Amino acid sequence: MALLSNSIFQYFVPRDRKFYPLFEQASANLVAVSGVLYEALTAPTKEKRIPLIRQIEKLEHVGDEITHEIFSQVSTTFITPFDREDIQKLASGLDDVVDYIHGTAKRVELYKLDPIHSSMIKLAELVVSCAKELDVAINSLRNMKNLIKMREALVRVNSIENHADDIFDNAVARLFEEEKDAIQIIKCKEILSALETATDKCEDVANVLESVIIKQN
Repeated sequence: MALLSNSIFQYFVPRDRKFYPLFEQASANLVAVSGVLYEALTAPTKEKRIPLIRQIEKLEHVGDEITHEIFSQVSTTFITPFDREDIQKLASGLDDVVDYIHGTAKRVELYKLDPIHSSMIKLAELVVSCAKELDVAINSLRNMKNLIKMREALVRVNSIENHADDIFDNAVARLFEEEKDAIQIIKCKEILSALETATDKCEDVANVLESVIIKQN
């Protein structure tokens, strides 16, 4: 009977010690995978790029496992540290960013793209910047004491995403103007689009975090 009571009690206890570390792991994984993507796109040769792409694949699987664990905790926890829907949106949003990073790397390999365009490298750099800002915000989520720091990080994500839009638009315009091979245009535009979408997804995560801040205060 005592064991049953303890089990029921645990169901009602907020699992702050579970959710916050999981989100911190997810954001750290995002920072890591975005950094490896940048390394891959700046690698001097295709041969040196391939092991980095394999590393991205492994980190994408790590992200999937963290996301699955967050959803599992949501389904088995009665009282969550913040809104259940926001927990799910935040987990899915972080997973989406990693998926687009993985998609970019996969296309670079499958399309045998070489050399890598400078605009792709710049967009990859902005994805890294977004990931780092989200990491700052998510690591402040646990105690919500430094709201100014959180909000400043989220504003920077929005600014970086706007910058990524401009780089994407200009890169596509140059691509249509300078590239004569239609197949090459399609390949490059897909990769540029995946990178730009990764920054869009980072902004989606920032919007979820802003919603959490508003509801918690």
